[in-house]
Amino acid sequence: MFTFFRLLRIVFVALRYRLDELVLSGIKHPLAYSLLRVVRFGRAPRTPRGVRLRLALESLGPIFVKFGQVLSTRRDLIPLDIALELALLQDRVPPFPSEQAADCIEAALGASPHTLFKHFETDPVASASIAQVHFAVLHDGREVAVKVLRPGMRDIIEKDLALLAVLARLVERLAADGRRLKPRQVVAEFDNYLHDELDLIREASNCSQLRRNFSAEHGREHLLMVPEVVWEFCATTVFTMERMYGIPVSRIDELKAAGIDTHELGRRGVEIFFMQVFSDGFFHADMHPGNIFVSDRPETLGRYIALDFGIVGSLSEFDKNYLAQNFLAFFRRDYHRVAQLHIESGWVPATTREEELEGAVRAVCEPYFDRPLSEISLGQVLLRLFQTSRRFNVEIQPQLVLLQKTLLNVEGMGRELDPGLDLWKTAKPYLENWMRERVGLAGLRKQLDKEAAQWSQLLPQIPRLVHAHLSKPVVPHELNSQMERLLRTQEHTNRVLMALCAILAVGIGVAIWALTRI
Repeated sequence: MFTFFRLLRIVFVALRYRLDELVLSGIKHPLAYSLLRVVRFGRAPRTPRGVRLRLALESLGPIFVKFGQVLSTRRDLIPLDIALELALLQDRVPPFPSEQAADCIEAALGASPHTLFKHFETDPVASASIAQVHFAVLHDGREVAVKVLRPGMRDIIEKDLALLAVLARLVERLAADGRRLKPRQVVAEFDNYLHDELDLIREASNCSQLRRNFSAEHGREHLLMVPEVVWEFCATTVFTMERMYGIPVSRIDELKAAGIDTHELGRRGVEIFFMQVFSDGFFHADMHPGNIFVSDRPETLGRYIALDFGIVGSLSEFDKNYLAQNFLAFFRRDYHRVAQLHIESGWVPATTREEELEGAVRAVCEPYFDRPLSEISLGQVLLRLFQTSRRFNVEIQPQLVLLQKTLLNVEGMGRELDPGLDLWKTAKPYLENWMRERVGLAGLRKQLDKEAAQWSQLLPQIPRLVHAHLSKPVVPHELNSQMERLLRTQEHTNRVLMALCAILAVGIGVAIWALTRI
């Protein structure tokens, strides 16, 4: 019954915001044109399609808002005007009652929050579509933030995801670009994101990993502050972390009033991003201004603070190498190398002509060099490369799309802090140094150090393994097996022949006996 009424509400909202016109306008069929004229009542909607879609998702509730946010990152699949409008979606969600939050904490941790904590603020400090946050104080005096999952979220999500899957199948069948836009894959990707965010233990683990990457052990504690996880007060529905104090990175005037150098802050933000991507292969993938603060405490003044670790990205060594070489080739205008990298990666069919792909890449990249370097967007370059690759039947990897979305966030944040920020000047030396460390003597030494522990176990075994190998019969095992099968077959054949001979001998004997009796 819930599903039926939910579906009715979706249909009502779709009609209210004229999403029917949005769908029908994408279907190239005479019947669709006829229906389009009927639903338009002789006139087209006055509000742009992206705005109408955003308003519809906001009215349908937090799950659809979250879906719009994820969809806005897929600029390689959806039109740019819709992606830009969906990027404006915010989690304007009213908090759920504090009594329910207390019940959730008690169910997850086994005791009331007023028992677990010395002080627990009943009024939430923040409320989003998936969870809300309360401040608290531990009995040892430490100040913490307690993130509590919304009650009943899993059931609501499962039902709404089922409806989204149905809508995705309809779009794929009816819309002209349905298959290219891959709506079912987008919904599946959204499903993964949501279920990751529903498990707050997973988010706590992401937080802990990022904190370790920027610890004093790695010499990076001056760049980024990440809250400490309080594991004894964590569960799948509750995440307790160190409380952080700072100014949202988007409040430029407050940052300047606190004596923070915003130009240096912008440059350092780009450095932190590239460090996460190329050094660690593990990056915070939701770096919008609401999740990034700057410390205003005297002892840590000007350091970035990262929050909300529900979405992170991971890159393999292959991905990092591919990206670094692509960026460096672009810096040097070596479009032939960019084309080679696309083919070598295996994402372009091996039959693709390098010259044809090189020309397409040149058409994408060359116009950017007519602009001042401070106006060039690495994120937009990566996006255009993805769009060009689509012409050559390339399947863009999800982790690279997530990276491109995060890079756009970092660029926007950096240039808001410093309008003249030159990302090329910041990124190029870092990438060149990373490549030197990877392919030069330093990279070889690093790999030898990394493999030394494994080699120390294998080297003493080599003489025994060599002796065991040389002691084996010269005939390979596979040939031995074949010969054994052949011998068994021959023995079976011999037994059959002997039986036939015996039968034949008996038959001849009977015939001779019969003839002698005549």
